[in-house]
Amino acid sequence: MTSHISLCFLSLPTGTSDPYVKFKIAGKEVFRSKTIHKNLNPVWDERVSLHVETLRDPLYVKVFDYDFGLQDDFMGSAYLYLESLEHLRVCLRACIHMNVRLRKCFFEYLCDCVCVCVCVCLYAYAWLLQYQSMRLSDVHRKAQLWRGIVSISLIEGHDLQPMDNNGLNTCFLLLFTQTIPKTLNPQWREQFDFHLYDEQGGFVDITVWDKDAGKKDDFMGRCSIDLSLLSREHTHKLDLLLEEGEGVLVLLVTLTASAAVSISDLSVNMLDDPHERLQIMQRYSLWRSFHNLKDVGVVQVKVIRAEGLMAADVTGKSDPFCVVELSNDRLQTHTVYKNLNPEWNKVFTFNVKDIHSVLEVTVYDEDRDRSADFLGKVAIPLLNIQNGERKAYALKSKELTGPTKGVIFLEIDVIFNAVKAGLRTLIPIEQKYIEEEPRVSKQLLLRNFNRVRRCIMFLINTGCYINSCFEWESPQRSICAFVLFVIVVWNFELYMVPMALLLPLAWNYILIVSGKDTRQDVVSNDSERKGFMNKLYAIQDVCISVQNALDEVASYGERIKNTFNWTVPFLSWLAIVALGVATIIIYFIPLRYIVLAWGVNKFTKKLRDPYTIDNNELLDFLSRVPSDVQVVGELSTFIFV
Repeated sequence: MTSHISLCFLSLPTGTSDPYVKFKIAGKEVFRSKTIHKNLNPVWDERVSLHVETLRDPLYVKVFDYDFGLQDDFMGSAYLYLESLEHLRVCLRACIHMNVRLRKCFFEYLCDCVCVCVCVCLYAYAWLLQYQSMRLSDVHRKAQLWRGIVSISLIEGHDLQPMDNNGLNTCFLLLFTQTIPKTLNPQWREQFDFHLYDEQGGFVDITVWDKDAGKKDDFMGRCSIDLSLLSREHTHKLDLLLEEGEGVLVLLVTLTASAAVSISDLSVNMLDDPHERLQIMQRYSLWRSFHNLKDVGVVQVKVIRAEGLMAADVTGKSDPFCVVELSNDRLQTHTVYKNLNPEWNKVFTFNVKDIHSVLEVTVYDEDRDRSADFLGKVAIPLLNIQNGERKAYALKSKELTGPTKGVIFLEIDVIFNAVKAGLRTLIPIEQKYIEEEPRVSKQLLLRNFNRVRRCIMFLINTGCYINSCFEWESPQRSICAFVLFVIVVWNFELYMVPMALLLPLAWNYILIVSGKDTRQDVVSNDSERKGFMNKLYAIQDVCISVQNALDEVASYGERIKNTFNWTVPFLSWLAIVALGVATIIIYFIPLRYIVLAWGVNKFTKKLRDPYTIDNNELLDFLSRVPSDVQVVGELSTFIFV
């Protein structure tokens, strides 16, 4: 059965209300409409598709008046008996318009004029009645309530028509996007997923409006997308000119077949059926490694339940729903209202395009008239998933830097072809189009600075270790390094470069297999509680270090440029002489002998003169070349004199 709410009207005797409607089947809430504020004749114009196993359970319609912070007022209810609609159908699909009269108690109708107008479309699924022994693969295919998914990523707008007196607009689209104030080039960066019921596609109509507080919004233009012209399983970037207005909208549209991205109940999932699982294993076997290289694998996510979620409402409860994302594919569960321990029992199926993708599961709290509140998130790399294991994942913050309240129970299976996954690794990673705008964060700045500092310290320590061999701090180590250097340089071949990179990989793998894993998780102390002054000093140290590092890098870049710009002619002539001599030496003497002579000189310098000071001739030369700042200072001094 498919229930389609087209128009809903309420007429109440006195006062005003903020009505919304709940629908229940077999005691389970299956849909809740939006709230229409301050209106006795609300028009919802909403649509929902419901799958029912039997027509014996009536559709229970309940109307409430929304009260912020208080318990919502019950306004009336009615039963829609689905069996009574069966004899009204004359074909496999029939739409019946009817008025459902509301009553407040079992014996009392509110009024003849108090009713909900619904349009019910009843579909006959003969397969449910006649083919009970059907294979699970066919059931899974029939369980898809849509033929595909249209994913629209609204990126930005360009050169929109000015409507306000100041030449700037407050823009939003009739896709219920966020409002972008005071701009003619808005950036929304929002994503919308629509179910595609027609295999031939259809049209998506988009209108742009200028938000005016306290008065009617101004129409800015419209555009449409013909989905029948777009190929499936591919992201299309569209620049759409606005009709009846000015400007361009930039969108990304992806049409996905239902076999690639799907959602079903826990009782209907493909990998629990041995025959279906065997077919999928054969589909991604090594024998089919070069068939459809884009189809790397499949991942099935069972979202079971969550426990101990954060209370987001003033009543101490939440209305949680779960969003599962893999790259640019996004599906969500239904909402479980007023519950901190929701059970969803849903199965999500995604096609894997890149085995290095990260599966993100986010829990939100639904708000009727505002954007959803964040409750927690987990991020699971596909390569770290253990198939068939039901695990409780602790929810983390939006940045995944610390824990938040609650856990979520998931069971994940990943089946993929290793050859396709390896080839996909050599292709540019798929860009995630919907990401939050970066913001200035003191904690993030400290963390990134410490990460860079650790990398730099590793390079410095490596350089110090190599230099200790030249300094003969340990004679045994210096002798071994000198002999190894001579043997490698004298017998060097190009194949030795990748072989040298294989050695540390092999060595670390042996340590991991033998249980002597030297890897250590880098635990940052940035999350520790610090006083205000300590945080201020830390930020000051970071700023000073970044300032000095930028000055050092810019200075050396400018000195190299000024060497070739003849800023100091003497140094430029000196560079010409040095480069000329180097050219002649490299032309007549093989590079192997030059490197060998440089190494022998480097190793024996400390032996020949124990008191010599180690230096780098190139850096010493560049230190004499003035940077742009020094040149400007010298010119200012000259003009002043």
